[in-house]
Amino acid sequence: MKNSSIEALLAVLDKGDVSPFDALKLLNSHLTSDLGFARVDTGRGITAVLPEVILAQGKSSEEVLKITDNLFTRTGLAIVSRTGEDLGRILLESFAEGQYSKRGRMFVTGEYRKNPDCNEGTVAVISAGTSDLHAVEEASIILETMKVDTRRFCDIGVAGVHRLAEVLPSLRECSVCIVFAGMDAALPTLIGGLYRGPVVAVPTSTGYGTAFGGVTALLSMLNSCSPGICVLNIDNGLGAAAAALRILRGFE
Repeated sequence: MKNSSIEALLAVLDKGDVSPFDALKLLNSHLTSDLGFARVDTGRGITAVLPEVILAQGKSSEEVLKITDNLFTRTGLAIVSRTGEDLGRILLESFAEGQYSKRGRMFVTGEYRKNPDCNEGTVAVISAGTSDLHAVEEASIILETMKVDTRRFCDIGVAGVHRLAEVLPSLRECSVCIVFAGMDAALPTLIGGLYRGPVVAVPTSTGYGTAFGGVTALLSMLNSCSPGICVLNIDNGLGAAAAALRILRGFE
């Protein structure tokens, strides 16, 4: 339903020609699209800080294409996460203006139509090592798509702590820090002791042997001695971006 249709519905309601129940059904049809195999939440961008994001994992390419087309047609923006290279090529063939990130496994077509408050602040996206960049890319693409002022600080882990010292003044200028780290995941604790703002910590699946695919990093972050750090799931760059959006835009 287009905005003009909503206005027409409200005009009819004003005359008393449509029951509240029927009006609610019409409004719900504007917020969701029933594709049979999926109910696409095209209205999520109204009720939440982040619009619907399509998780490609577990879906067929045909299903992803249909959902992507529906979201793009209805809202002007479609974001697909955890997208492999083959699916990325298929999406680019169907949406030539879209962009695909191999490292971040993200596909985006269209544009976020709202303009943010120019004073809302900035988000620092930080990686302990280059091997954490897959998760950094996922978060950064989400934030940049949502028109957040995003600043990346890569490869500043505690094994060479002087690297953090070099960029610390710039970090302190940012409103939120998202910190990605694998192995012993000490970087969020260190930043949490040197930076006053919100710290969102994301363990990554980076590391040898007893890193256990990020479980060691997760437990390390959960046991951080810097109080107030928020810890998300392993490699969850999308969730970290959403957390930053809630901090920046949750009270709009």
